[in-house]
Order: sequence, then C-alpha cells, then structure tokens
Amino acid sequence: MAATVNVNGRISAAKDAVIPVFDHGFLYGEGIYETLRTYDGRLFLFDRHLRRLRNSARMIDLEIPFANDDELVAHIRDTIDAANFDVAALYDRRPDAYVRVMITRGVGELTYDLLATPKPSWVIIVKPLVPPAAEVYERGVKVVLADVVRNHPRSVNPMIKSNNLMNSALAAQEATKRGGFEAVMRNYRGELTECTQSNFFIVKSDAALTPPLESGLLPGITRELIFELGRANDIEVREQLLRDDDLFGADETFLTSTTREILPVVTVDDRTIGNGKPGPVTMKLLKAFRSFCSGGL
Repeated sequence: MAATVNVNGRISAAKDAVIPVFDHGFLYGEGIYETLRTYDGRLFLFDRHLRRLRNSARMIDLEIPFANDDELVAHIRDTIDAANFDVAALYDRRPDAYVRVMITRGVGELTYDLLATPKPSWVIIVKPLVPPAAEVYERGVKVVLADVVRNHPRSVNPMIKSNNLMNSALAAQEATKRGGFEAVMRNYRGELTECTQSNFFIVKSDAALTPPLESGLLPGITRELIFELGRANDIEVREQLLRDDDLFGADETFLTSTTREILPVVTVDDRTIGNGKPGPVTMKLLKAFRSFCSGGL
C-alpha cells in the first residue's frame, strides 16, 4: 500500500503506522473523518471540509485536537512532503494527493464514559490520488438501488461523517456483487438519499435535482459546489424529494464527490437512463467544475 501515515505527529510508511488497540476508534468506531484532495499541490476547498469536520465533531461531542486551522494544514503538508510522490516512476508529473484526516475518541478503558478518553487521537493518511479513468467519464457508469437502508438520523445521523462506515460498506459490497460502480441508498421512508461514497443528482427537463438533507444524507462538499456552479452557468439546481421512479425516469444522472468530481451514470440496475450516454447538463457541469478547480480556488 503506497501510503504515508501521520499518527499523532509520527510520520511513517503505512506498514509501520500503529494505533493502540484500546483506542475507542478501533474498539467502538467512535471517530470522524474527512477526505480531501489536492489540485496541483493545493488543498481543494479545505475551509469547507474543515467546517464539516467541526460539525461532525460537535455532533458526537468530540474535541478537535488542533490549536487552529494552520496547525492541521501544517500536519497535512508535512505528511504530503514525506510521501515524496516525485520518486514514483509511474507518473510523468507530481500526482495529486488523496488525504484522509481521522480523529477518534482516543485511548481509554473498555467503557463508553467520555471521561475515560481525555485525549483524542488523530491520523492523516496520504497517498497518490487515483481518480476514475478518463473513459469512465466518457461512457458513464452503472449504479444499483441497494436493499441496505441508510442509517436513520436518530440512530447514527448521516450528517456525521463517521469512521463507523458499516452501513455504507454493506451497501457498497451489495453493489459490487451486482456489478455496480456505486449503490444508491433509500431512507426508512423509501426516499432516495445518497450513495455510499457520493451524493447524486438527477436531471429532469434541464434542471439538476438532488435529495434534500432532511431525507438523511451527508452534505457533500462537491454537492454544495454544484449549486454554485449551476447559478454561474444558468443551470437550475435544487433539492427535491426523490423516489425510485424519479431516478428511473431521469433524463440524466450523475454522482458527485471529492475524488470522483462529477461522474455520469447511464444505468440503474438494468435500466438505461436517458439515451444511455452522459447527458449535456452533466457534461456542462463537469466542464465548469474542472474549470473551477484549475483556476477558481
């Protein structure tokens, strides 16, 4: 695994990175994370990711163990520098970085008592970003409607970007078994919510529609940006409660995430979406997104 890991300030190769087995992130899945990336060495929308990290921490009563934003940026930069991607002969340029920041409850006794874990642990994982191949954006992907239901907001709220990803893992594994690139998940009311690692939009009559946060989903950073790109490019983008028939009857569908950008969907289960090709609204937004990434940071 070509990754460099920073555990509480100690940077090492992935094989040498360790965390105590009594860390409550390992024992109970108590922790939060953010996945970031770079474009040409620049952290992409870092302020927005940090805002969401702080919100996740607040929702589980977890302390952020950094004095300020600059301290976290410094740790990320140190880890990226230690990764030294330039030595990778597979690349003709310095690749963009995948960055995962994780904060856990910390090490403590076998109890749920917050007083047992006075010091949070943190981990930063850095590795070369491997995005979907260019042809995937040209031909689109297949997704499946998962049987696994998204967590109820009053159990483990999807607004928390939690290290405990069993719900998503089970849905993603179902998608893989059924030949899908991703899984679209419903909530307990049968409303569509999000995918296991992405938000999603449908396009109907040239408007891009995405489920509302009230349906129970994570407020994606790229999802948020799509609303801004829509306003700047005369594309209507709005939230709307969506169900299966809305997805099957869409003119276009696409996924959004930090590492996947805007990825066209052309098949849901065994049904073709639109004409079976990435649609014009999707591709216009993808072009605007990439233009923003190259010059709008």
